[in-house]
Amino acid sequence: MNFLAIDVHYKNNTGYAAALAFSELNNSSSVYKSTIEGEEDYVSGEFYKRELPCIQAVLDEHNLSPDCIIVDGYVHLEHGKPGLGKYLYDSLNGNAAVIGVAKNPRGLEKKYEVFRGTSNRPLFVTSEGIDLEQAKNIVQHLQGVNRIPDHLKRVDSLCREE
Repeated sequence: MNFLAIDVHYKNNTGYAAALAFSELNNSSSVYKSTIEGEEDYVSGEFYKRELPCIQAVLDEHNLSPDCIIVDGYVHLEHGKPGLGKYLYDSLNGNAAVIGVAKNPRGLEKKYEVFRGTSNRPLFVTSEGIDLEQAKNIVQHLQGVNRIPDHLKRVDSLCREE
């Protein structure tokens, strides 16, 4: 399976998107970056409206079509409310599974928890287009020994480089 970890950072009204492509069988990765001018301000409860255009820009600009996209955030929020990952999945017409990895529960049940390394604090995994247990297993086994997988740490750093 081919994966893409994606994150976005903002400075003023400019979005900096970074994507890290990797395979579950290979530790090597490829980096893709895009700069998106004129991003709208964040509106509480509508995070996806700011983030989704940036993610779509990096996918389109670099002609990326992974099997699975991993986002720093939620696919589903409490009570099944759609999060960024669900909007992304729908925008791709289901052509890529989406796994959301979040640091806070936001009302999610224990079944979404994944513990990594020696951390006593869980990550919260939600998914669309892939079974939740399979998504949790993928996150559990991503490269790195700490709570946050190495690929997610790296893509977070990459999007902050202007």
